[in-house]
Amino acid sequence: MEIDCQPDESIVSSFDEDSVELGDVKDMRLEAEAVVNDVHFAVAEMHVSQSLNSASDVAYINVETREGNRYCLELTEAGLRVVGHAFDQVNEELSTQYHETVYSLLDKLSPGYREAFGNALLQRLERLKQNGQ
Repeated sequence: MEIDCQPDESIVSSFDEDSVELGDVKDMRLEAEAVVNDVHFAVAEMHVSQSLNSASDVAYINVETREGNRYCLELTEAGLRVVGHAFDQVNEELSTQYHETVYSLLDKLSPGYREAFGNALLQRLERLKQNGQ
């Protein structure tokens, strides 16, 4: 199941597409911060790596799932993929599939993420129902 939407409008992303564009290339460091802000509520821990060198074309994100599994994610124009099975670790021999969104990647990696995301969505729908919208 791939979910490409935010579950709760009260979770505000600091992502501003105009501030990220550098010609035709997005600044992946800023994009990575936006990714973290969008889904940190549904994982145990998530932050942009301070140890690995990010650039305008690549950034690294450390994530710990609700199950306790740690990953290092690479973010490029191609999407997101797992590059390591520990924080700040890049395994050049690891060949993993790119995902267009962080939602589809986490959906594949973490049943706990799926559950948290679904619960947040249900809570939002309940609030809308209560407000008569």
